[in-house]
Amino acid sequence: MEEWVGERWHRFIWRAADATHPKAAVRLESVQRAVQMLFRAGGGDPLVRVVPATAQKIGGPRGWLQKVAGQGERAALTTLDEQTLALPPVIAVFPDAVLNRDLYLWLAAQGACHRSTPAGWLSDNVAATQRALQRFPGLRARYGRLAEAHLAQRPAPERLRGTARQMEQAVQKALRASLCFSPDGCRQSSSPSGGGQGWGSPTPPAAVAAPIPTFPQRGKEWIAIAPVWLWLQALQGSPDASKLIAQQPESESASERSEPKTPIKSDPKRRRAQRTEDTSNKDGLVMFFRAESILSWSEFVRVNRTADDEDNQDYAQVADDMEQLAIAQRKPGETLAARIKFDLDLPSASADDLPVGEGEPLPEWDCQQQRLLPDRCRAQRLRHRPAADDATESHATDAAAELARRLRTTSRQVRRRFEVLRAAPRWQHALTQGDELDLDAWVRHQVDRRDTRHPHGESPPIFSRRVRSERSLSTLMLADLSLSTDAHATQTARVIDLVRDSLFVFGNALDAVGDPFEMLGFSSVRRTVRMHELKRFGEPWNDAARQRVAAIKPGFYTRMGAAVRYGTLRLGERPERQRLMLILSDGKPNDLDHYEGRHGLEDTRHAVQAARAAGLVPFCVTIDQEANSYLPRLFGSQGFALVHRPDQLAGALTQVYIRLTASVR
Repeated sequence: MEEWVGERWHRFIWRAADATHPKAAVRLESVQRAVQMLFRAGGGDPLVRVVPATAQKIGGPRGWLQKVAGQGERAALTTLDEQTLALPPVIAVFPDAVLNRDLYLWLAAQGACHRSTPAGWLSDNVAATQRALQRFPGLRARYGRLAEAHLAQRPAPERLRGTARQMEQAVQKALRASLCFSPDGCRQSSSPSGGGQGWGSPTPPAAVAAPIPTFPQRGKEWIAIAPVWLWLQALQGSPDASKLIAQQPESESASERSEPKTPIKSDPKRRRAQRTEDTSNKDGLVMFFRAESILSWSEFVRVNRTADDEDNQDYAQVADDMEQLAIAQRKPGETLAARIKFDLDLPSASADDLPVGEGEPLPEWDCQQQRLLPDRCRAQRLRHRPAADDATESHATDAAAELARRLRTTSRQVRRRFEVLRAAPRWQHALTQGDELDLDAWVRHQVDRRDTRHPHGESPPIFSRRVRSERSLSTLMLADLSLSTDAHATQTARVIDLVRDSLFVFGNALDAVGDPFEMLGFSSVRRTVRMHELKRFGEPWNDAARQRVAAIKPGFYTRMGAAVRYGTLRLGERPERQRLMLILSDGKPNDLDHYEGRHGLEDTRHAVQAARAAGLVPFCVTIDQEANSYLPRLFGSQGFALVHRPDQLAGALTQVYIRLTASVR
């Protein structure tokens, strides 16, 4: 009975104290495409992602009902950094749904025009508002309605005290001054505090000429005032706590291993985090205390939630309840069974592959300095460690034989398609005689005829015909073997299993065609890039190569730019006319150091451009469903393929190869 009464009392007091308008709420999912297009069109960074924001502490006066219900203390505010534009997941600020949707569009436009300067949070937003209204003239009327509605909701400055009163006056003055940025004339708000006559009435010049106070970036000083929904907060150097690597526990019971695996979900929210030290000490003295003493002791301690709570809890919901995440590094030699990890341990030397040579130095692009840093990384070639005994060798042979048996039908189908591709004649263009008219060559000839600088003869090369010719093509496959490939892509298969199957099927097909090819797997630990030699140029596709493919395993991180540069060097040594570089990946470039985020994306893009300048054809095949947000920037709109069904990765790879090599002569 007490729970029933408490539940209904909580529901009643929460609804009574709610200052938002749920009936007019607009969700970010419904306008995300429009927000992204507007942000890009306004000059926003193409590498910045639009993500939902998490709640943080806010200020402003609260009514007695809100204090009783515990409302008005936290809200999702718009933030902008070098990687994300975090918008509120739901906007219900105004009673009109049209205004709430316009607020999303306005925040996207202002985010595209925002520049962080030492002048301060208030001045930066005022300048961004002015630039946005000049860049998007069609938003002036919408911004006027938004500013008027928001000024009507702001608290009266006379009800505040001290610094909060001065800051509220500065914010309202800046909002009214922003209504004068229209080139058609100065405008003023019609809110009660503004004293104006509506959007469209002239404002006295003296009201605009008064200077706006300068305050620092939004921090503890600004928490005292109510949120300014039309503005955003610029962040610099905040750790990306949403990049948590979810894994299975290190030790699982037999019942857990028998259950079907589910794909790991990624949380796109942008979370606040801070680094701290782990103050727990297992070797210290044990102090027995009563349960009541918990209220009198305050210390940062590590709590093993997976041992105390149920197994199937929602960790994302737990993170949402925390205002800031604390991340501590584990002690050396300590292991902990957990479902969320922040770092990875290196394998022992006895379990690692054999290094070949000292490693090859590679450059890396620094997006902040805008220059290529020489000898920044080192590519370490690795070969699969041979079997130490007969049992291990027999196990490797059985694994390759099982892989061949399971993929026999798929390998036969792909192999036949490749054999037909090799035997089929190809079109030869720009000929003086031929079977059909080459429209592209004919258009170029007609243009050149009108240009007196280009002489033209009586037999222009405007024909094409089908001829049989030998192929001149070499292929390099780069397979991402980072730890993220250990996640389950389907109910029954991991990403690494799908990559292994694709390499096996593709190797059999290329061996049947006779084109030279090489297979490399890559992973990285900071600036050391581990290049696993699965099959090199000139090496036969035999049982040893198939066993190396069957033995691949995930580990470490994805420094894709260095891997692409190493592949460029390998293909640069080939004499074939066309050289194709196929990259299999499941996510963004990342590593333990600053390579996470923008630096990794810019370095990969620079490496891809260098590969194209060297005459190569780089192409990426991925199963990352978020690839459309960053791969067009790296490989171009026609330089990648997204596989929506991961179990069809081998078939999609075949289609990509046929399309890319159909015109090889």
